Amino acid sequence: MQFEQALSYLLSLGHETLTIKLGLKNTETLLAALGNPHRNFLAVQIAGTNGKGSTAGMLDSICRLAGIRTGLFTSPHLISITERVRIDGRKISENEFSRFTSEVKYVAQELVARGDLPALPTFFEHLTAIALLAFREAAVELAILETGLGGRLDSTTAAAAEIVAITPIAMDHEEYLGSTIAEIAAEKAAIIRPGTTAIIGPQGFEALDVIMRRCAETAVTPRIADRSKGGACRAELSEVTEGRCRVTFATPNHRYEDIWLGLRGRHQIANAGVALALAESLRERGLQISSQAIVAGLENASHAGRLELRPGQPAMLFDGAHNPAAARVLRDYLDEFVAAPITLIFGAMKDKRLLEMAGTLFLKAKLLILTQPDNPRAADVEELAEVVPTDYEPGRVRKAASVSEALRIAGELTPGNGLICVTGSLYLIGAVQQLLRASSGRL
Repeated sequence: MQFEQALSYLLSLGHETLTIKLGLKNTETLLAALGNPHRNFLAVQIAGTNGKGSTAGMLDSICRLAGIRTGLFTSPHLISITERVRIDGRKISENEFSRFTSEVKYVAQELVARGDLPALPTFFEHLTAIALLAFREAAVELAILETGLGGRLDSTTAAAAEIVAITPIAMDHEEYLGSTIAEIAAEKAAIIRPGTTAIIGPQGFEALDVIMRRCAETAVTPRIADRSKGGACRAELSEVTEGRCRVTFATPNHRYEDIWLGLRGRHQIANAGVALALAESLRERGLQISSQAIVAGLENASHAGRLELRPGQPAMLFDGAHNPAAARVLRDYLDEFVAAPITLIFGAMKDKRLLEMAGTLFLKAKLLILTQPDNPRAADVEELAEVVPTDYEPGRVRKAASVSEALRIAGELTPGNGLICVTGSLYLIGAVQQLLRASSGRL
């Protein structure tokens, strides 16, 4: 099977955002038929609404600098699907991806033919199996799994990770996870099982109450990475320069002095605290992770599409702020660190809280360009126009029929000392970055 054939097969299963089928049975059956690849390495699973990808990237950076062979599974991708499966920081090759896809496809079809599965596993269930197969073949010591959606019924949960973490919980994906913070928190907290080590990031009181009750039910003593909620990790911010924070973390085990976090934004302090707590828990399980590796890992971590700044005239900022809480984080960053005139290219999924996101972000822009990424869930331009605040000058709004047109308009109308901010969806960011790559990064 060639790469294009593998990709075509996966896409034939339906778009991942429209064919979600929550439940573990299909993935468990598929993994068993593949020889349970997840039983060959230690695993960490990270769930949450915001910050789970950044936390996973920080932990991966820490462990690689400690000399640990890692596998990292994240979603979604920006340009190539191979970005989702990384071994020692390197995305797997198209040939490797095709080979693992072919193996999973064959086994899945055999299971359906025998009646062991009622239908082929979904796109994301296939990808989870592909990642775990790749990790087994590469003989990784540690797999870091970013939960796709929720936790209780997400396919990554079938890997039965020994260590789990929950990053901040907010409203998102209500059609699948529930209409209240408590309901969403319950779905995510379900990854806490008897015998696991559970790291809990900063939470509101309602979410934290649900998580603590889950810990009590499973006899798990949580490790709360938030000093204000009785946790053991204290963060001391000493300086912020160009969006990067210099922080000292103090835990019962060590004091980590003057870390310049590699990821931009004050919110990354909380994510770094969770990653640090995960690293310390891995050390307790026998992995050799020095304090120097933790510091260096946090300083060298990167995460594409999250406050990713590219210098130029104009400069460009990519941030996949896909829900109101993430939009608030982006707005705080723009308020604090950006004085230049901002051109905002915005495209988002129609099932998001568009009115709240627009109210947070649009008024910050000198020029607003609305567009629609190529995704069946994407809101069209007219839907986005309906949520533009009434006090925003109509002459400052442009409607772009395509992402390429949005990029062209931004290039023509943004001054050299300005900033083009691309946000609303990681699918939009991926489309823009693919266009930039094709044009060698020039607008």
